[in-house]
Amino acid sequence: MLKQETDKLELKAKLFRGFGDMTRLSILESIIDEEKTVTDISQKVKQSQSNVSNHLSCLLECGLVKIRKDGKNRFYSIGDKRVVKLLKQGDDILSDIADGIYSCVNYKK
Repeated sequence: MLKQETDKLELKAKLFRGFGDMTRLSILESIIDEEKTVTDISQKVKQSQSNVSNHLSCLLECGLVKIRKDGKNRFYSIGDKRVVKLLKQGDDILSDIADGIYSCVNYKK
C-alpha cells in the first residue's frame, strides 16, 4: 500500500475513534440538535463535568465540535453538519444490521 493511502487510512481511523468511544458518542448525540453547556451535556449523558470536559477538549481539538462563548458561558455544538449526517446514517445502518452488531464477538465493549 502506498504511503499516501496508508496516511489517509490512519487519519480516517483517527477520525472514527472520535465516534468509537461511548462517552464521546453520547456527547455528540446530546448536541446533535442544539448547542449546550458542559453542565447540560453532563446531565444529559450522566457523566461528571470533568469527564465531559475532557472528552469535549478532544472533540474540539479534532474539529468534531465547536464552541461559542457568551460571557462566562461556553456553548458546544456539532462542528460540521456532515457529522450530524454521519450520526444519522449510523442510525439508519443500525436499523438494518443491529442484531449482527449486537451479537458480534469481535466487537468488545
